[in-house]
Amino acid sequence: MSTSPTTALPAHTDVLIVGGGPAGSTLAASLRQLGVDHLLIDRAADIRTGSRAAALQPRSLEYLDRIGVAEHLVAAGERARGFRVHDRERTLLRASYADLDTPYPYVLLASQQTTEEHLLRRLRELGGKLHRGHRFLGFTPDFPGITAVIADPEGLLRSVSARYLVGCDGLHSAVRTAAGIGFPGEAPEQLFALADVRLTAGADGPAEDDTTFFLSPAGMLLLSPLAGGLHRIVIPAAPGSAAPSAWELERLVAERGPVGGGIRVAEVVAASMFRIQERVAERFRAGPVFLAGDAAHTHSPAGAQGMNTGIQDAGNLAWKLHAVLTGSAPAELLDSYHRERHPIASELVAFTSQFARMATLRDPAAGRLRNDLLVAAATTAGITAWLTRKLAQLDVGYAQEPDHGFPRIGDRVSPLTVPQAGLRWTLALPTRGEPTPSEPSQHDGQRGVLAVRHVPGLRTALLVRPDGYLAADGVPAEPAEVLRQLAEHLPLHSTR
Repeated sequence: MSTSPTTALPAHTDVLIVGGGPAGSTLAASLRQLGVDHLLIDRAADIRTGSRAAALQPRSLEYLDRIGVAEHLVAAGERARGFRVHDRERTLLRASYADLDTPYPYVLLASQQTTEEHLLRRLRELGGKLHRGHRFLGFTPDFPGITAVIADPEGLLRSVSARYLVGCDGLHSAVRTAAGIGFPGEAPEQLFALADVRLTAGADGPAEDDTTFFLSPAGMLLLSPLAGGLHRIVIPAAPGSAAPSAWELERLVAERGPVGGGIRVAEVVAASMFRIQERVAERFRAGPVFLAGDAAHTHSPAGAQGMNTGIQDAGNLAWKLHAVLTGSAPAELLDSYHRERHPIASELVAFTSQFARMATLRDPAAGRLRNDLLVAAATTAGITAWLTRKLAQLDVGYAQEPDHGFPRIGDRVSPLTVPQAGLRWTLALPTRGEPTPSEPSQHDGQRGVLAVRHVPGLRTALLVRPDGYLAADGVPAEPAEVLRQLAEHLPLHSTR
């Protein structure tokens, strides 16, 4: 995906995206599919290797299906059944994805590198590209947007005017700094070692299809299968520690992993150290500037939530930028990006922080109490189901009303209920016929940006947003009337 150093950047664009990682490339592919002019830059010369993110949750795969990426990613990755918490001798709690209401009832084990490769392949298929080796240096306000200064691979300064600027440039975001957006939070002292290894396991080795947290008196150990026959090991480490060797990892697995597992580390493919930071940007929007992904929030990798949340940031923002830029929605629609995504990030940081602290308790008595509580939770009705949906991110929604057991505005609409239609809006109409989501009715179709789906068993007609959340219920059954009444909020040309 590299571009020639002599390739000139355009002087003007609607959306300048800084950062070509999962959030930035998801946003770029979405905007390209929607027909929005944009420019995607990244300072790196190539895709970064050795990243911590290694799993895609069902909710992310649902959105990636809308932009034509999920199928290829699923083929490239490995499916895990869920997460398990273990005390070396017994399973304390298990979150199985098997019964989730999604077309993707599993954790997809695929590295961040693999995810980025498939997102950028899709962007290229759509006619877009990533300009590598370009560094964002800053911007000045230029009503109604901004003018950015960018250094190209040869060090020459380029000026680009954009209506909107989106920082997807990670923890040390230059866009966030230039916009003067605070990034409050903390960086706990705990250091972690991460290693991707090849194991030789005995008959009593780790479950091959679960990510397992071992909570032993000696300390926490995470053991997770990865694609390509690899396993990932994550362990707390003492300050000043170096990346562990195969011998050290084998010793730690013997001390903290399954009793009598007979696990041997045959090869360390990659190893590194990292320190968690727990921060959420004060604002996800400052005028024409937006933040997404790690530039907006960073937290413990516990539960494989970070990369997935950035992908969903991009999905939330893309259709809103499109609607405003095409003049079919007021600019105020963009305020809802912060309003919807900031609480999700804040709750996520709190959840993963509690998870990490629980897993790394050092006091033996507190550890035993924690384990007993987990066993009790696993046998309490509803707890495991709640945790599973939370890890899968199927609980993410924007509803404001109390939950009375029927869909609320802002709730996720399962693709098993209403089949997805790319980045179109979807009008789902009740029907008494036989068609199922996997076999749509012959009356299904498209009316410009509006896809029509006839769905058995619906209580009322639903209008579903391009990112899969309920926009309205009880809407007219005639597509033309829906388009007429909602014209101020719908883009009025094809999204494919």
